[in-house]
Amino acid sequence: MPAFRSDGTPDLAASLAALPARTPVSEVARRLLDLFTSGEVAPGTRLPPERQLAATLEVGRSAVREALAALEILGIVDVRPGSGTYLRGAASELLPQTLRWGLLIGERNTHELIELRSGLEIYVARLAAGADDDGAGLERHVERMRGSLADLAAFARADLAFHHELARVAGNAMLIDLLHVVRSLLQVYADRAVHDDEQALRALAEHEAIARAVVAGDEDAAASAMAAHMATAARRIAP
Repeated sequence: MPAFRSDGTPDLAASLAALPARTPVSEVARRLLDLFTSGEVAPGTRLPPERQLAATLEVGRSAVREALAALEILGIVDVRPGSGTYLRGAASELLPQTLRWGLLIGERNTHELIELRSGLEIYVARLAAGADDDGAGLERHVERMRGSLADLAAFARADLAFHHELARVAGNAMLIDLLHVVRSLLQVYADRAVHDDEQALRALAEHEAIARAVVAGDEDAAASAMAAHMATAARRIAP
């Protein structure tokens, strides 16, 4: 269990404003979630006590208690009896956890998310090819994929590590955060991304092509190789 920060409570409470009378619990939860995903509250920060939040928002303590309980279910906060309530993660980690519930309830946005991930990954591949990097990390993850063809779970982990390394090489922190959000949302379906040895071999070949283009510094080839990979990946994970 990581150590939680306990500072910042007064500033956090001051960031909230009073809510209209008879505000429903959902509005209390929304106001808190807006604050938690704003980036102004560090992960691990201890939240103000229920009575302080209730006084600041000018609502009953029961509304705050129910809102925090809902946020705990969503994985936003961690309620520790006898210690307090803590924010669990950064905005890029919290958003996927909350939005994933929408994917579990319905699949209407999944195709759009797949398209978004494809566009981001293609751009990342292009940026990585233009970066000053020897590609050693990418080649290492390709070797991990090759060595784990008999273990599809390990293959999937090496596959994800390859994409993380590609984003690191691209050197754009905002893209890394966006991809983290989109990949996390699609994790609901990602477990079925590679079903058998044939698909694993094809995915391996696609990653090899991406790595070659990045190492060669060929931005167009890297983007084209990633586009081909995203097309086959989309067909595998689409609901």
